[in-house]
Amino acid sequence: MCVSIYLPTTPVTPEAQADRIALKNLAKEAIEQLQEAGADKRRVAALSEQLDDLIDDGEFWRFQARSLAVFATPENLRTFRVHNAFERIVAVSDRFHLKPLLRTISFPSACYVLALAQKSVRVIEVSPDLPPAEVKVENMPEDAGRAVRGVGEIEYWPSGPIHRMEGQKVLLRQFARKVDQALRPLLTGSEIPLVLAAAEPLASIYRSVNSYSDLAEATIEGSPEAMTDAELVDRARSILDGIHRDALAAWKSLFEERENQGRATTDIAQAARAATFGAVDSLLVDIDEVIPGHIDAEGRVVFAEQEGATSYSVVDEIASRVIMTSGRVLGVRKADIPRGQPLAAILRYPI
Repeated sequence: MCVSIYLPTTPVTPEAQADRIALKNLAKEAIEQLQEAGADKRRVAALSEQLDDLIDDGEFWRFQARSLAVFATPENLRTFRVHNAFERIVAVSDRFHLKPLLRTISFPSACYVLALAQKSVRVIEVSPDLPPAEVKVENMPEDAGRAVRGVGEIEYWPSGPIHRMEGQKVLLRQFARKVDQALRPLLTGSEIPLVLAAAEPLASIYRSVNSYSDLAEATIEGSPEAMTDAELVDRARSILDGIHRDALAAWKSLFEERENQGRATTDIAQAARAATFGAVDSLLVDIDEVIPGHIDAEGRVVFAEQEGATSYSVVDEIASRVIMTSGRVLGVRKADIPRGQPLAAILRYPI
């Protein structure tokens, strides 16, 4: 028996008591569903004890984010503090209800900001719900002068055969290459965006030598030396929102194209069958709605009249089957799904 609970929370500790009461009510609802299904009383009691211990743990409630996810069985309990805002959900089944967490991994609210100027370089880590933190990068140049000449600020640019402006760009390009090289150990294997904060011409010069594929197209314009870490983070979050909007718009555009080719659907039954046989390339799912039922080994869907311990979310199961067949799943709000359906799928081939 698996209990999944999602609830919005507040990071303001004095207000956490209301969240504890909300969890207590959701836990009570879960236990009642198990009792109605005739579950083993001793195992239900053990699961209830796990939830009661969490509710009574004052130290745990001191540190919260925007939402809390709780996964409990009679044997153990795991929690996740999440920066996304979740609707209240309690799901009881033979498996955990994981669909809401897909939002967190679909559109990560994290990035690095490279604040690049001739006189200074700093890298700031942006996390979903923690203060900005400067990252110390080994072998990162302190400034352009030391990077290309071994001394401080470059006061005199090359003249003669190389004109002043051309010489400036030559030295700044050398500086930018050294910065890019220093960042490689930090960014290698990462897929989170790198947001550049720089003024021209350094911004364009850095982009011309950048080797990281996830450098954001938008730039925080102007000299970053005049901006605090908090100001840079605020502007970086706006760029992240734009990246997510663009990614979703591109997906919808592809969906329309594939729909005309018979390779897209918003029908749950069709998506379930396609997911079962590995035909789904990518899937949008509504993270809030729960549609109870079952899906058999052939992908046939039987819907349940109401939620209970003897059913599970069929869209959650479809998402699981897509992931198991190397498809991509994006957790979104219903308004972001074509025609406002619980899901939308792009298929690898017509079915």
